[in-house]
Amino acid sequence: MRGMRSRPSPVPSVPLAAGEQRDEWNALRTLIPYLWAYRGRVLFAIGCLIAAKLAVVGVPILLKHIVDAFAQAPKDAVVAVPLALIVGYGALRLASTVFTELREFFFAKVTQASVHRLALKTFRHLHSLSLRYHLERRTGAVTREIDHGIRGISSLISFTLYSILPTIVELALVLGYLLANYEIWFALIVAVSLVIYVGYTFTVTNWRTRFRREMNELDAKASSRAVDSLLNFETVKYFNNEDYEARRYDTTLSAQERAAIKSQQSLNLLNTGQQMIIATGLTLMLWRAALGVAEGRMTIGDLVLVNGFMLQLYVPLNFLGVIYREIKQALTDMDRMFRLLDAHREIADAPDAKPLVVRGAEVRFEHVNFGYDLRRQVLFGVDFTIPAGSTCAVVGATGSGKSTLARLLFRFYDVQDGAILIDGQDVRSVTQQSLRAAIGIVPQDTVLFNDTIEYNIAYGRPGAGRDEVIAAAKSAHIHDFIARLPDGYETMVGERGLKLSGGEKQRVAIARTLLKDPAILVFDEATSALDSKTERLIQAELEEIARDRTTLVIAHRLSTIVNADQILVLDHGRIVERGTHAELLAADGAYARMWRLQQQDAASHAAATA
Repeated sequence: MRGMRSRPSPVPSVPLAAGEQRDEWNALRTLIPYLWAYRGRVLFAIGCLIAAKLAVVGVPILLKHIVDAFAQAPKDAVVAVPLALIVGYGALRLASTVFTELREFFFAKVTQASVHRLALKTFRHLHSLSLRYHLERRTGAVTREIDHGIRGISSLISFTLYSILPTIVELALVLGYLLANYEIWFALIVAVSLVIYVGYTFTVTNWRTRFRREMNELDAKASSRAVDSLLNFETVKYFNNEDYEARRYDTTLSAQERAAIKSQQSLNLLNTGQQMIIATGLTLMLWRAALGVAEGRMTIGDLVLVNGFMLQLYVPLNFLGVIYREIKQALTDMDRMFRLLDAHREIADAPDAKPLVVRGAEVRFEHVNFGYDLRRQVLFGVDFTIPAGSTCAVVGATGSGKSTLARLLFRFYDVQDGAILIDGQDVRSVTQQSLRAAIGIVPQDTVLFNDTIEYNIAYGRPGAGRDEVIAAAKSAHIHDFIARLPDGYETMVGERGLKLSGGEKQRVAIARTLLKDPAILVFDEATSALDSKTERLIQAELEEIARDRTTLVIAHRLSTIVNADQILVLDHGRIVERGTHAELLAADGAYARMWRLQQQDAASHAAATA
């Protein structure tokens, strides 16, 4: 395995969770239909592969005839006789290269198109899964599985088509030629040597894999400890723990050193064993050939031929351990990605789902019961109606179920009992695309794409023109701020919008929703991140925008919802009060207590500021 010495260590894979192991070859069976979609190119590539190997096998045969021609031809013909053979020898060498390049030239489309289709299918499927799935999975782990799966497909195709399959074809051609032209011992020596070689390589590679995995894990651990210690440089100095950190780092390095030594020594053992098998096979082949030459049954050219066959076969096998390990890893990575495709779609369109028809956008919750976990119910018999064009506000303590109403309206989850209707249509009976097209939301926690401000506003309606984006920004009172920036609307907002303040991000989110121009609006504490002055400006604008739309406002600051047509007070998932602001104050219940408390806090804050 000489070629393994300079290869970088592969990224250590994360072990599969208990109960998730399955036949890795399922991944291969899943991949085949995507490759077979380009069957013309596949068959042509296989044809080129066979032609290339015929040329490769033909080289030693031609070399045999050249040697025999020199050995047997009269002196006056020694140059003229083998000239054609020499030209043929060069032509075969060229043909093997040309057919190999043709194979890769035409098969590149198959590999890349298959990767493209599978990656896009997986990406679309992940977007079709429920919010619950994404909350329970780490996004980094999911994207890593897609990335590793894509690389696994490329690696598997590369190693299979460019290494394993050509070697098998060449072996079949060599064995066939030896059986047809020489005594059976030659074919037996080749076959037995290869079986022992492959068996030994697979066994030792599987055994030494644990050393490589341990070495990779310790390497990652050492790197993590070093980075963590250096990032906390001041803390280390504060507590005078330089020696302690060095000892911890040294412990990991020592363990890594031992694992690396075992890995290298096991590699040496593998290399030595392989070369012993190769040397034994070559010796036996030459011994039989030498006997044949001595007895007159074979020529010098035959001896050159069988030696050339053995050397040609063992060159690709030198990398068998690497190829075997990489193929196993590729199958595992592909299987992980395909398991993402197998993930159950909790929220799916009904077979007879029709587009939502908005006639006024009346929203009704009918006796809705819901819980994210069957062991803990969040909503209990929630029943209310938001008439078309009116505003309904929902208030309550944290954890009372306010934001859950918006998630159910968007159908991120399905209700367990009851129904949610828009203009009399159950949201479960319409397509999700048409449902969400009719609803716009300004969430409490605004996350922006790492792109320009214009892109993030235009995301509300992809394809909108610059004038429409600017109009939305003006309505959200953020245009003047953008205009003062050096790059204006082309300003990059950074990862998750971190280059903008909370209030600026919120105004971008409001502009994005205004640009979408939906029939139903949801404001989930939309002004919570704004200062009082900006909040008043935007609140007036939001009220103007919501005037002709059905609006659900989830609020913490009661001062923002005093003009709502209807206010619901949620307490532990139940509606305990409902009415207008004046009616609820007059009732002197939970809402009135919340109002007095917030007014006292506002007065205290104003006094402290003064």
